[in-house]
Amino acid sequence: MASDAFLEVRDLRISFPTDDGLVRSVDGLTFTLERGKTLGIVGESGSGKSVTSLGILGLHNRRNAEVSGEIWLDGQELVGASPDTVRGLRGNKMAMIFQDPLSSMHPYYTVGAQIVEAYRVHNRVSKQVARKHAIDMLGRVGIPQPDRRVDDYPHQFSGGMRQRAMIAMALVNDPELLIADEPTTALDVTVQAQILDLMHSLQEEFDSALIIITHDLGVVAELSDDVLVMYGGKCVEYGPATTIFEQPEHPYTWGLLGSMPRMDRPNLDRLSPIPGLPPSMINLPSGCAFHPRCAYEPRTGGLATTLTPELVPAAGGRHLVRCHLPAQERRRIWTDEVKPELEA
Repeated sequence: MASDAFLEVRDLRISFPTDDGLVRSVDGLTFTLERGKTLGIVGESGSGKSVTSLGILGLHNRRNAEVSGEIWLDGQELVGASPDTVRGLRGNKMAMIFQDPLSSMHPYYTVGAQIVEAYRVHNRVSKQVARKHAIDMLGRVGIPQPDRRVDDYPHQFSGGMRQRAMIAMALVNDPELLIADEPTTALDVTVQAQILDLMHSLQEEFDSALIIITHDLGVVAELSDDVLVMYGGKCVEYGPATTIFEQPEHPYTWGLLGSMPRMDRPNLDRLSPIPGLPPSMINLPSGCAFHPRCAYEPRTGGLATTLTPELVPAAGGRHLVRCHLPAQERRRIWTDEVKPELEA
């Protein structure tokens, strides 16, 4: 039975069998999302963010991927649903803005033709009606002269304009769930701000539930109501955005915050990256997957190397954290050690 949340993901697991072993890209992910709210999913490349989004939309080939768990969308379960059922929802009730619009849009068809096709798949209207709707959508996302640009090909658009066209295509059927996978990657700072403002205003207009997938915590701070931090295919911290930014409790989240460039004051020091590399999803470290890179592992009394921590409530409310450090110790480290260093 689904909860009152518009989107609820329960114990989602997505694995890919390979010759080298089983790639556990998503391992027991659980979260909820309300209508009109935004969830930011953050983490390094390879943490399972994009695999999660493709799993929600049912875009994994079941012959190559093992998917289990539950995904409830407005009371309808998707993991056990037929491919035709999910296909009917995709592009209509739920849609996605892909990371690279140039490779996601077909180079041989005009932008308008692709938006028209996306609209007519779910609406029995003439090509003329669909074309008018496509022009209206291009205008709403800020593309100048939409009645002329509708007949241009993707390569004739700039990066920012292609991203706007991708947003128009995703929103053409007024989806109730919109997933944006790295929507501002490879765009200059000014265009990034325009795209984020556009997404926020369109979300308010359509009252859509929005998932932002990114490694840019600045984007998350700008838009998100809740934040889910992923590492090694698991959620390591989850809660309201204000809590995650003001009182984070996982060492990985501290590392992400510490690696952010600061624009509010002069800073001549180099950035502080998280040491080491993300783990192999085939051979994850024993215990806590983050322990080989964690400066606080010695303070866990050996638990971090042997036992996988559970996702448990932190200070209170909806804040959850997966860490062997005692709660009081985590808060003391943040207050006395990490936060002063970040603010120095």
